[in-house]
Amino acid sequence: MKRRTVILADATGLVGQHILKGLLADPSVSAVHSLGRRAPATQHPKLTAHIVDFAALPPLPPADELYLALGTTIKVAGTPAAFRAIDYDANLNVAKAAMAAGVKKVGLVSAMGADPRSRIFYNRVKGELEEALTQLTFEGLVIARPSLLVGNREVLGQPNRAGEMIGEVMARVLGFLIPANYKPIEASALAQALLAAAPTTRTRTVLPCGVMRRGDIRP
Repeated sequence: MKRRTVILADATGLVGQHILKGLLADPSVSAVHSLGRRAPATQHPKLTAHIVDFAALPPLPPADELYLALGTTIKVAGTPAAFRAIDYDANLNVAKAAMAAGVKKVGLVSAMGADPRSRIFYNRVKGELEEALTQLTFEGLVIARPSLLVGNREVLGQPNRAGEMIGEVMARVLGFLIPANYKPIEASALAQALLAAAPTTRTRTVLPCGVMRRGDIRP
């Protein structure tokens, strides 16, 4: 595989930090450009941090791949409109800017239940983003649809989410009764799945939670 230049939107979040770690450790990646409202704590010769306003992005550097890890919750965002501005508008703005910069492959952190026709606002926004990215002319798009995400949010300065903690306990106790796609997944496992699938994809591929949990994704 040729040396790749990668753009990562939100290298400081629960999944984004693991994507960044994997990219920096990959010898086939020559440069990583992170986009965010703040720079990641990690410093590395391959990493260039760009502090940006996602509503008014500057032209992005030429790149081969894009990873979209931007996301929040309605509770954290405050209003449905603020949630949509991040989970839909910001991600789509980055995707369009990346396409103009020559990006061919995209990896997206979405959600289980994403559906543009869902009655649930969260799932509908996620599905609308998937649909909008599908309509762009990328060579390949990998969509990761996790169930509950597990990871250390306190390290990131974020509160632990009660629903995720309850889901993790239930999965340990009643795991044999829960379908694989509904079981919690470690943020690191999701990142590894995207990093394995996105560089070589030539189509639209959806990674359900069960597939990512097994960790048997082949490039």
